[in-house]
Amino acid sequence: MPQPTIESILHEERLFHPVAEFSQQAQIKSLEQYQQLYNKAKADPQAFWAELADTELHWFQKWDTVLDWQPPFAKWFVNGTINISYNCLDRHLTTWRRNKAALIWEGEPGDSRTLTYAQLHREVCQFANGLKQLGVEKGDRVGIYMPMIPEAAIAMLACARIGAVHSVVFGGFSAEALRDRLVDVQAKLVVTADGGWRKDAIVPLKEQVDKALANNSAPNVEKVLVVRRTEQPIDMERDRDHWWHDLQAGVSADCPAEPMDSEDMLFVLYTSGSTGKPKGVVHTTGGYNLYTHITTKWIFDLQDTDVYWCTADVGWITGHSYIVYGPLSNGATSVMYEGAPRASNPGCFWDVIEKYGVNIFYTAPTAIRAFIKMGEHLPNARNLDSLRLLGTVGEPINPEAWMWYHRIIGKERCPIVDTWWQTETGGIMITPLPGAVPTKPGSATLPFPGILADIVDLEGNSVPANEGGYLAVRHPWPGMMRTVYGDRDRFRRTYWEHIPPKDGQYLYFAGDGARQDEDGYFWVMGRVDDVINVAGHRLGTMEIESALVSHPSVAEAAVVGKPDDLKGEDIVAFVTLENNINASDELKNELKKHVVQEIGAIARPGEIKFADALPKTRSGKIMRRLLRSLAAGEEISGDTSTLEDRSVLEKLREG
Repeated sequence: MPQPTIESILHEERLFHPVAEFSQQAQIKSLEQYQQLYNKAKADPQAFWAELADTELHWFQKWDTVLDWQPPFAKWFVNGTINISYNCLDRHLTTWRRNKAALIWEGEPGDSRTLTYAQLHREVCQFANGLKQLGVEKGDRVGIYMPMIPEAAIAMLACARIGAVHSVVFGGFSAEALRDRLVDVQAKLVVTADGGWRKDAIVPLKEQVDKALANNSAPNVEKVLVVRRTEQPIDMERDRDHWWHDLQAGVSADCPAEPMDSEDMLFVLYTSGSTGKPKGVVHTTGGYNLYTHITTKWIFDLQDTDVYWCTADVGWITGHSYIVYGPLSNGATSVMYEGAPRASNPGCFWDVIEKYGVNIFYTAPTAIRAFIKMGEHLPNARNLDSLRLLGTVGEPINPEAWMWYHRIIGKERCPIVDTWWQTETGGIMITPLPGAVPTKPGSATLPFPGILADIVDLEGNSVPANEGGYLAVRHPWPGMMRTVYGDRDRFRRTYWEHIPPKDGQYLYFAGDGARQDEDGYFWVMGRVDDVINVAGHRLGTMEIESALVSHPSVAEAAVVGKPDDLKGEDIVAFVTLENNINASDELKNELKKHVVQEIGAIARPGEIKFADALPKTRSGKIMRRLLRSLAAGEEISGDTSTLEDRSVLEKLREG
């Protein structure tokens, strides 16, 4: 394990208070109200969560114990029975929301579809009955390998409805990565499509499924259910493969929701980018339903008239929690978009916002940096007046990217919720509540009520303000992962034993370096693995990257450490430039001086490498592990199945 101290030397003084008109209408209206909620939850966490579970969700049977905590294993709402599909659909059908848009879908080629709550309920019930006809029973695992089409969300809700455990595999994964996950989770059936659209090309999903299942390499898979999307020719294996539209033709739309124990498994989702055996994060039903519901309601300040759009894919936890389960549990209108910004339509996100009058927009910092590079003329050419709230997710956001988002997209009137959380946490953990908490560019601000977050050293001691350490959580919360699928020991080792338990108290170890400032605001400095030790100074990569991105010539930067005989490690920066800027040795020197000016001499990069693009996962995260290997002159090893564009890596390799 690394040493406990991470130096934090980038300081941000700007503060943005919520606009009074926004606060007056907000779910949580003031810092005082936030503080009251936070203190109430801290004083009695079980009472806090029990009250919310009682008032916010429908239960078939109430629980008899709020929390059974046998560290590090938690059970929430013990012996309560619930169904998340019922909470997302059925309970809205007896209200005016019955005919409200639940999902608005926009396909990449321009086709579109809107499903009301009543229509979505019907489709989910039919899909659920179709799964039953193919032999899927309560407790069976179902793999979902789909494009961003309504049937992806329908399949998830249908599995939840009958008590099957879904495991969504992102549609950009390779056949090998898909096979590994299907084998690990012991999937009985796979739901896929003939193909999907991505950046003006068809992704051959069914073909990848066939490769994954070839030679009986995933022996548990008995059936494959195929949705027609692109209508390209595909092979259909007799007795194994079934077209969804053929099955649907004779399927009843009557399928009562199965009462599920609160701790019944809801889904297994595999974390990406790791080497070795896939790590299946297990989430259960009741606690996850509550946590995604209340975080969606308060953080995005959901109002009944809102059109809400999270740009993630349902293959990631963000899509699970904040496209499907959180918004639909609240009766919101959730937008799904199949496409992505691309050469043929770089302004497509702004088109979707304008077309549907999107009010809430939640996207990733890497997307925002890409928007900056494309130019502000694209959003400025659209009417984005419908926007009232912006959000960021996936990694820390550089302050200058935050300011561009605030100024160009939010027109200086939309609050920004910069959210920190993980696949493992189930939902957002640290975030501003937009009507209540003043924001600082680059800071996720304060913990959500009920989350006892802290910055600690390796002994579990809290560190002083503005001193770097490890981000940890001191008390269980309802949305937390329950285990690693099939590997309780790995769960214990990975998340609960880096910081030894003290006086019987276990701390959840997030794996992120962070600091708290004098106002208690959290500044996440990146993964612990992304810390560079320069001559005994431990520097967070995010801060050096933020300094580089604040230079007007830089669109995006990734910083890694390279072994150095004298300093231990030297700083190597990979930089992409704005469209109108040419690379030069003079610019390299200028950027090095700029980092020294922003942070100090200790953070001066030893090398700056210009690149047309950086290697990213298909969810938009920079793969710094690959850059570390390149900087050190090592062979690339480990899992690269999540890499978006392999040509980026080849160009970097060629220098």
